[in-house]
Amino acid sequence: MQKPSIPKGTRDFSPAEMARRNYIFDTIREVFRLYGFAQIETPAMENLSTLMGKYGEEGDKLLFKILNSGNYLAGVAPSLFDETAVNRLTPYLAEKGLRYDLTVPFARYVVQHRADIQFPFRRFQIQPVWRADRPQKGRYREFYQCDADVIGSDSLLSEVELLQLIDEVFRRLGIRIAIKLNNRKVLAGIAELIGAPDKMIDITVAIDKIDKIGIDKVNEELVDRGLSAESIAALQPILAISGTTAERLDRLESLLASSETGSAGVAELRAVVAPSLALGLDAELDLDVSLARGLNYYTGTIIEVKALDYAIGSITGGGRYDNLTGVFGMPGVSGVGISFGADRIYDVMTGLALFPAGLGATSRVMMANLGPAESAAALALVKTLRAAGISCEIYPDAVKLKRQMNYANNAGIPYVAIIGDKELADGTVTLKDMTAGEQQTVAAADLASLLA
Repeated sequence: MQKPSIPKGTRDFSPAEMARRNYIFDTIREVFRLYGFAQIETPAMENLSTLMGKYGEEGDKLLFKILNSGNYLAGVAPSLFDETAVNRLTPYLAEKGLRYDLTVPFARYVVQHRADIQFPFRRFQIQPVWRADRPQKGRYREFYQCDADVIGSDSLLSEVELLQLIDEVFRRLGIRIAIKLNNRKVLAGIAELIGAPDKMIDITVAIDKIDKIGIDKVNEELVDRGLSAESIAALQPILAISGTTAERLDRLESLLASSETGSAGVAELRAVVAPSLALGLDAELDLDVSLARGLNYYTGTIIEVKALDYAIGSITGGGRYDNLTGVFGMPGVSGVGISFGADRIYDVMTGLALFPAGLGATSRVMMANLGPAESAAALALVKTLRAAGISCEIYPDAVKLKRQMNYANNAGIPYVAIIGDKELADGTVTLKDMTAGEQQTVAAADLASLLA
């Protein structure tokens, strides 16, 4: 018989793994709520008309499409089965698809429910998404996104608040981070300054790799992308900007003084950086003119978060966009959002041993089962403990006590409570501390307060 399996790019999570994942999700969720964000959820599947054309040609290929129910081939012309017509066949086979991210469904949600939404709208969403990508290390076909957005306001105070939120999440998780900032307008200004405004995407794609391949290789790539020697030479002083964040901003402002767009970007960065530093951050705040994520999407501030003590890619990212809902006929809704990379955060916390001890234990105490009368008393005590908010369980079978103790030990349950003949007669419980190996006899009525 063939051993059962799951699709490539998906995962099962054990109880211990789920305890750790929920620790991350619960921490992020608590901070989202602390900052006044309201939770929404959208369906796992959306109409393909909602999803198609929103992620570019490559993104469309990575959408998981859901076959229509019933005889979906009825009425399909035989000519459409030709391999050159496969794209035209899709509407006959599938009208729905699994969501690729949380952003497009959020945009659809805003437009569909705009009459019921109070702007500015502060929303968060923690749900799985699906991409028909090639599975590899760190890349899955099913994974969670944890997004927060403020839409319906142009105010840069939203960016300031999101930086504070990011700082609070990672402070609670115990991860030291650097928050990197840039602005799309600064990148456009750089392209203008070096005389290559039409090459902005080529420039930014190349300079975004400085940390990985170094400045010399970046310059070689810029040559390959058609930039002149003069433009590349003019770019070097910008990429070499150093000093404190304030000093970098001053230098950048001076260099981009002749570019109206670039100067506007510097002003926006100042409006985000100054109050953030005044409020105080545990994180390092770093102005990075090579940061160029999401350029087909972001129009202002660009945010990226790196772990300082663990080698891994970005663990959070985001930025400002000017037209989230325009693709659904509601133009001009500006917003700013961030997304936490839960899987990468999990890897960082595992690698740095940051999860609290005993996180995987489901019960704080297990009641032993020594027979019918004893288990009846144990069940009554279990009810009392649960009413006091103490997680507990009773071993279901009246087997040897050693076997029950082994179960509790392997399950990471810190305490075992025993009611035998003597305890039953005295109204007491023998409580064993599984970590210290010590035990004591207490009144059954006092057990809940002792374990609280």
